[in-house]
Amino acid sequence: MSNILILGAYGQIARIVRGRMLTESDALLSEYLRRSERLKPIDPSRESIIEGDVNDYGNLLSAMRGQDIVYANLGGEFEPMAKNVVRAMDAVGVKRLIWVTGLGLYHEVPGRFGQWVEDSIGSEVMDDTRRAAQVIEESDVDSTIIRAAYMDDEPDLDYELTRKGEPFKGTTVSRAAIADLIVDILKNPSEYSGESLGIARPGTEGDHLIWKSQG
Repeated sequence: MSNILILGAYGQIARIVRGRMLTESDALLSEYLRRSERLKPIDPSRESIIEGDVNDYGNLLSAMRGQDIVYANLGGEFEPMAKNVVRAMDAVGVKRLIWVTGLGLYHEVPGRFGQWVEDSIGSEVMDDTRRAAQVIEESDVDSTIIRAAYMDDEPDLDYELTRKGEPFKGTTVSRAAIADLIVDILKNPSEYSGESLGIARPGTEGDHLIWKSQG
């Protein structure tokens, strides 16, 4: 039985992961979010709902104690949050981290679509996400960084992965597919250890976003 801390627990992907882990595993879940009233327990015997901001180091440190795995699915300014997460993990001896972010961390998205990603997201946001990833990769935590394509709410679980150093493939992916990868790692924590994974729906390569309905 593992103890899992979910940071950003109200996010759409995080809620899918939460439901599946409660159904498919015996893990104990600590669900960390800024407004706790938005999340109601499904199984109170296995869930702890914690109100807090990842930027609040003291609260984060308290939530981190006793955990085996941290899964972070956050929004906002990423670099300070990454620093707090790594610092708190180091302080209490938690090693395993799953960190979800977007495509383009390493300028790995090729062609016209890659340029569109850079232009549409903007250098300020891209630089912040890159600095956050660098904080994690240069730390001693055992991380898996998931670099997601543009997301939709289709139910398909189709995805293909690319590793760091490989060109990113695809333009879109379902939140359900990202959750499927995360659940797989949570159940098998040694899987994809120390890797940075691009995830996208097969067959969506191109110069622009290609959604499932267009495939």
